[in-house]
Amino acid sequence: MDVLILFGCIVTLVLLIAWAKVNTFLAFLIVSVMAALLLGMPAASIPQTVNKGLGDTLGSLAIIIVLGAMLGKLVAFSGAAQKIAAVLKNTFGYKYVTWAMSLTGFIVGIPLFYNVGFVLLIPIIFSVAYNYKLPLVYVGLPMLASLSVMHGFLPPHPSPMALVTQFNADLVKTFIYGLIVAIPAIIIAGPIFAKLLTNMQSSPTVTLQADELPDNELPGITNSVISALLPVLIILGTTLITRICSDNIAVKNLASFIGDSTIAMILTICIATFTLGIRLGKKLIDIMVIFVDATKDIAMILLIIGSAGILKQVFVETGVSNSLAAILQGLTLPPLLLAWLITAVLRLCLGSATVAGLTAAGIVYPLIGPHGTDPNLMVLAVGSGSLFCSHVNDSSFWLFKEYLGLSIKQTFLSWSLMETLVSVIGLIGILIINQVMFK
Repeated sequence: MDVLILFGCIVTLVLLIAWAKVNTFLAFLIVSVMAALLLGMPAASIPQTVNKGLGDTLGSLAIIIVLGAMLGKLVAFSGAAQKIAAVLKNTFGYKYVTWAMSLTGFIVGIPLFYNVGFVLLIPIIFSVAYNYKLPLVYVGLPMLASLSVMHGFLPPHPSPMALVTQFNADLVKTFIYGLIVAIPAIIIAGPIFAKLLTNMQSSPTVTLQADELPDNELPGITNSVISALLPVLIILGTTLITRICSDNIAVKNLASFIGDSTIAMILTICIATFTLGIRLGKKLIDIMVIFVDATKDIAMILLIIGSAGILKQVFVETGVSNSLAAILQGLTLPPLLLAWLITAVLRLCLGSATVAGLTAAGIVYPLIGPHGTDPNLMVLAVGSGSLFCSHVNDSSFWLFKEYLGLSIKQTFLSWSLMETLVSVIGLIGILIINQVMFK
């Protein structure tokens, strides 16, 4: 009965938003409270669960998204995004633009979490699409496919890293196997799939495309790239320092502090205010106006993302996800396939890829020992399952939809389908490696 209630709530949510045109934030609140009551949560506990779901989700994302929006707005209005887009255009040409975007997402996705990478790269997507006169979805999807794959498959991202520890897997082997699986997934779900979306138009409400500036007013390419991708460089640099200086506690602690994504973003905003603002002749007060405009653009996006966390919290606290997983555990399927399926279903229900992966870990762990399944491949099976069919209960779904200005239907046909492709292609790759290496 709990499982039926869960699916009923998700269907109700989709109908409220897509058919009844209810404000997304309100729809999430209504369905979350309805789900809590139907699943037997005490009425007195519901407000606390609502606050916890909203707070936990925004607590980890709000600063990153707000600072990322400020940086994105500054990168756009300073001309840095225009400069980067022009260099990409001259280097790769019109024909290979989606491949260039995939490569950028792949490189940036190694050290950065998905949401951080998204808010940093979105102004470049806008600028490239504007310069090439191409649809935003066609240009942006390959880059975001790369970011998503790296986040779901490869350490040091949260879910893969935790799974490596829990499954006693080998970090290096998992990374190598993950790369083997990730590359075809990125190519097929990125540039190749994007060709089917060349006619998908959008109406973005977030203003990340500034008026085109004359070439003599643009910042240099070095300044543009370093300023736009400074958080990547800071996090990557401090990660390397932490590994190299692992015996020096003081240096390691300092590097860990600076390399935290929030601290890296704060440092970047301070530096970029000078390099892309004051240094180019802009007044500090004018830069602050740009930052205020950036926060206005993303206010509703933050609320939607937070409200998605409320529904996830209701499902977690009522234990419905565990009930569903227990049903799936009884299926007689190969261990890797079963691990993928359990995680994929949890992803459908909980929304968050990280939460789905970590929830599945304890459930599928017994599949490793008695069946002799390789723990490195089990990490990847759970990771690929955690990316399956992102939809309305996933914050990334709303980031993509709202920034690119798409309808619910368009988001399902682009983002959700891309995530499904990534997940299924990843599973196929894992099964092939298992067949070749361990049979």
